[in-house]
Amino acid sequence: GIATALLHARGARVVAVEPGEGMAAEFRRRNPRVPLVRGDGNRLPFATGSLDLLTYAQSWHWTDPARSVPEVLRVLRPGGALAVWSNDPDVRVGWIAGQHARIEERFGPGWYINARAHSREGLEFTARLLPWSRRVTIDTHLAKLSTHSLFLIREPGTDAFLAEEHARLTALFPNGWVEEHYVVDLNVALRTA
Repeated sequence: GIATALLHARGARVVAVEPGEGMAAEFRRRNPRVPLVRGDGNRLPFATGSLDLLTYAQSWHWTDPARSVPEVLRVLRPGGALAVWSNDPDVRVGWIAGQHARIEERFGPGWYINARAHSREGLEFTARLLPWSRRVTIDTHLAKLSTHSLFLIREPGTDAFLAEEHARLTALFPNGWVEEHYVVDLNVALRTA
């Protein structure tokens, strides 16, 4: 809902799509002026040819491309666009790569869902990688890390891991601040006919 709210705040006419009741209720609480419909990327609740732009902010990986791609092509007008993006930690930065390796060592591979392959079946995308960074406290960094599902569902050992990671990062960054580096992976496909 973050991207939806930002697009709405900038004047776009938007409709949010949410499959789950809990997240739908939370979205409505935070964004009471934004219309919301129930559905998912495999069954879009929109009329054929009704959309100029369809976005998937950190959510394309949840779809089944054999079903979602035909749905995208169905609901977009000719000349309409599909925009798919994710905001991912930049693992080219040493300390971030180390943190990811420690998480995988402790909890297994695949913990970071956006790292899974994005299917482009049947669509021709133009892609851009947009690096950016922000300076935050170690506590803010770990609070952000703890929003990933691995930590939200409270896998055994996550609290201990976060405490160990706090100590490790404090030793690396004794002033208590880290420079988080990210890469936005933006992909746009046009419906040509």
